[in-house]
Amino acid sequence: MAMMPRMELRQGQSLVMTPQLLQAIKLLQLSHLELQNFVEGELERNPLLERDDGADVPAEANGAEGVLAADAESFARAESLNTLEGMEGRLGTSLDNVFQGEQPSLARSEASGADSLPIVGGSYGSSGGSFEDGPDGFESSLTAELSLHDHLSTQLDLAVDAPAERIIGRHLIDAVDDSGYLTEPVAEIAERLGVGVERVEAVLRIVQSFDPSGVAARDVAECLAIQLRDRDRFDPAMQMLVANLHLVAKRDFAALKRICGVDDEDVADMVAEIRRLDPKPGRGFGGSAAETVVPDVFIRAAPDGSWLVDLNPETLPRLLVNQTYHARVSKSARSDQDRAFIAECLQTANWLTRSLEQRARTILKVASEIVRQQDGFFAHGVEHLRPLNLKTVADAIGMHESTVSRVTSNKYLTCSRGVFEMKYFFSAAIAATGYGEAHSAEAVRFRIKQMIDEESPSAVLSDDAIVARLKDGGIDIARRTVAKYRESLRIPSSMERRREKVAMALGGR
Repeated sequence: MAMMPRMELRQGQSLVMTPQLLQAIKLLQLSHLELQNFVEGELERNPLLERDDGADVPAEANGAEGVLAADAESFARAESLNTLEGMEGRLGTSLDNVFQGEQPSLARSEASGADSLPIVGGSYGSSGGSFEDGPDGFESSLTAELSLHDHLSTQLDLAVDAPAERIIGRHLIDAVDDSGYLTEPVAEIAERLGVGVERVEAVLRIVQSFDPSGVAARDVAECLAIQLRDRDRFDPAMQMLVANLHLVAKRDFAALKRICGVDDEDVADMVAEIRRLDPKPGRGFGGSAAETVVPDVFIRAAPDGSWLVDLNPETLPRLLVNQTYHARVSKSARSDQDRAFIAECLQTANWLTRSLEQRARTILKVASEIVRQQDGFFAHGVEHLRPLNLKTVADAIGMHESTVSRVTSNKYLTCSRGVFEMKYFFSAAIAATGYGEAHSAEAVRFRIKQMIDEESPSAVLSDDAIVARLKDGGIDIARRTVAKYRESLRIPSSMERRREKVAMALGGR
């Protein structure tokens, strides 16, 4: 067979993802805060986009000439209001009508000439102080959140006089994180500053004496030890307890009693005192502000027993495309590059407004289907949560699973039972005994927690006992699954719970 070049015509199909389509898909999975930041960026880049604040937009039917005429009229009206007669007419009084002892009026200043206008400090409050000085000045009304770094630095300036020790203290304070722990080894700080480790340790002990108690500790044990020393409670028995915190976590009170050389009542009192301490002494200062979850969807009960699903308008940015301004700048464009830029801005603006509308409709459609599928949860609680997956919702509303996954990411809904992430309502199925309906994994997890909360110290439930009770309730579940759910709820084993309940019973005597 001879090899030679030739031309062929083939027909095929392929899916092409345009930049606009990719951006629209990205908008679906953005939270409302991320969406606001994206919209702010588009408002800065695109001159044709405007924020819809709900105000009535005046009609500009005359085109560019009408706009220019309106601007000239507004400018003339503003100029007339800035004159003496205009201000007096707007206020309905004469500017000479003042009380005795006030500053010279604008009328007298204009009468004596513009150059003779006195420069005086304006009064603020009843004390007559200026904005810059005075005990009741403007700056004294401002407050700033005190950070842990600033709080420790202020104490360092009062506690240390030597410049070298202050420098070491500053480096130690800079190495303290928001929780109050020293994050850098002392040896590295000493090597970086070119001083001895003993000198850095001495300054560290001074910093550890600052408020809040327990700050600048290198681990949890040292943090608790500092707080106990401040309370004069760091006796030999408590030292042994702090040195064996892993046994406290395991609730092995028998081993603690043997190591510390105390009885059951003393161990219970010591453990109770440890729990009253603050393992994160720096969390009361500054740090990163916690973001409040703002729901995207409101769920309300209707009078007829159904559910009303509404979008939160605060999470939906409203944008307008200024067609009038587009017409003006299109006429004034002189080069092909300018006309291409204006056309691209118009296309991007129209696409963004349509994408935001589509995003809102998709969120509402998915949320409505979730409410329909999980009607029992909204009416009766977590125990009535049904198994649900993405495919069920996607098939019901005629969308792809990936679209439903993007819509439910970082989206929240609120109802009479609280605020929930949309992902919360998607749960695996746990088989039922016999031919009953399957149970939601989240509902089973809730029942396990409920049974453990109701157990008595004399009858602590083991995992096998929980499995037996769940099977009596029609839930077919394995022991390892119960253990996995219990650990996800941060609930200790039956042996550890029994030790804790016995210790609490002894401590309450």
